[in-house]
Amino acid sequence: MTSLLETVRRHADALADAQGLAVTPIPGLILIRATRPSSLEHAISRPLACLVVQGAKQVTMGVESFAFSAGDSLLITADVPTVSQITRASAAAPYYSLVLMLDPALIVELAAEMKVGPVADAAPLRVEPTDGEVAEAAHRLLKLLDRPAALPLLQAALLREMHYWLLAGRHGSAIRRLGWSDGHLQRIARAVEILRRDFARRLPVEDLAAAAGMSPSSFHRHFKAVTTLSPLQFQKQLRLIEARRLMQAEARSASSAAFAVGYESVPQFTRDYGRMFGLPPVRDAEQARIDAA
Repeated sequence: MTSLLETVRRHADALADAQGLAVTPIPGLILIRATRPSSLEHAISRPLACLVVQGAKQVTMGVESFAFSAGDSLLITADVPTVSQITRASAAAPYYSLVLMLDPALIVELAAEMKVGPVADAAPLRVEPTDGEVAEAAHRLLKLLDRPAALPLLQAALLREMHYWLLAGRHGSAIRRLGWSDGHLQRIARAVEILRRDFARRLPVEDLAAAAGMSPSSFHRHFKAVTTLSPLQFQKQLRLIEARRLMQAEARSASSAAFAVGYESVPQFTRDYGRMFGLPPVRDAEQARIDAA
């Protein structure tokens, strides 16, 4: 992992923004850098693979917590709510990781060619040691950033190779869930995309169920099985996460953020916000400014 660490460090140090995110020109490939432990970060994560190359992190989903560090990979195969925290990072030894957003269409194609069947009950979040082939493919993919002229010619093949090794390695059984082209995961994913795009609007469950090709009762059951939340809870968390971002990144007032994400009642927004983040909106925004100082 040493050569991968050196390459991640070089590009993350050069590209990372104030939040420690380095978005690369390669579709779905992001580098993360942190020079100190982070506060708790709430998200509804998309399917992804996160390769940690220095430092350590902890992710909680529901009542399960996963601690992982350099040499480990976190895999998320469904849109699930997570609370994460970088637990080991310093100016002398920053936290570095490489995150690849998984491409379900590519996984469907590879799974068919590899003739691997779906695994219905694989956990949506797991941590395993990083396979050597995955690290090598990630390293070669990242090295393309040094050769901009080669990017459009080679990135697709290297992204395909990295997905192949993920599917063929320790994480393969979990990734197969994304390779079942007509499974519940893919049907629910269609509704999730609508929720992510239009979370500020009222979205009747009947419309979401129709998009997933299910009856409302079947949709509600399968949605919760995949995401761990009901459709209403999922939409509420999306709204609150975005409202928090608006307050912290754009200095919006609580009422402005509440209305922007679709709330009609500021008191209701304040109650929901406090239940999710542990502090009322104004105090949480103040604490974020203190933590960032």
